Formats: sequence, C-alpha cells, structure tokens
Amino acid sequence: MQRSVAGVAVDDQGRVLIGKRKAGGSLSRKWEFPGGKLECGEAVETGLQREFREELAVDIAVGPRLAAAEFAHKGVPFLLEAYAVTLLSHRLQLREHERVEWVDPNGLAAYDLAESDRRLLPDLLSGMPPTGSPSRVELHRSSE
Repeated sequence: MQRSVAGVAVDDQGRVLIGKRKAGGSLSRKWEFPGGKLECGEAVETGLQREFREELAVDIAVGPRLAAAEFAHKGVPFLLEAYAVTLLSHRLQLREHERVEWVDPNGLAAYDLAESDRRLLPDLLSGMPPTGSPSRVELHRSSE
C-alpha cells in the first residue's frame, strides 16, 4: 500500500490551513491539506517537510499523527496519514495551489475537499481544540 501524508497547521484561532489546487490534474480545484506521497523509504517528517517546501515554500515542524484514512487513486490503494504541523514562517508562496484559507474546522465539510482528505474529517474534528484569536500569514504567488 502506498503512503501519503498531510499536514494540519492550526493557527492561534484554532483554524486549519487548506489549499485549493490549481486547475489540471486529478485534484483540479479540489481543497486539501498540504502534503503528498512519500517517496520510497522516506520518513514521514522528511516527506512532510519536502511537500510543504514544494507546495508553499515554507519550513515546518512536524508533530503527532492526528488521523489516518485509506483510499484508492486510479485503482492503487493508499494510506493517508495526517500530522500536526507548525509553520516556521508566516510567509507562504503558492506553487501548487491557486489559494489557501484558514478555516474553522467545523466548516471543512462545506468545502469541495479531495475525497482522501474528506475521509480524515471524522478523526480530525473529534480531536480539534475550540477556536480562538487571529493570525497573519503573507501569501506570495509563485512566478514559476
């Protein structure tokens, strides 16, 4: 079974970071938690850090596993594991997403999430703390 990882960043209001994929590909314009497939032999922490650099040009610290769900993509079985992450910068560069939003966890079901990420919601929502006060993140569009 292939493994994928997703990072769940939570701001000081208790909102989670999700990104809307750019048009094209199998996840075209779907919302997701940043992350992706682990490379062969790659550790979870290394894979998540690589994915956040590739997708948002930001370094992260990886925390505990929050949820897991199985799904199939083009007939291939995957295990998606979601981990708590902390952004080490508040400056994001959109490389794979057309936009990102900080969302109240209770509002996630209203977004057109990738099916794999939607399967994480029951476990994620049961363990999310209540919402609090605002945070600031600077967004920069990639020219690549």
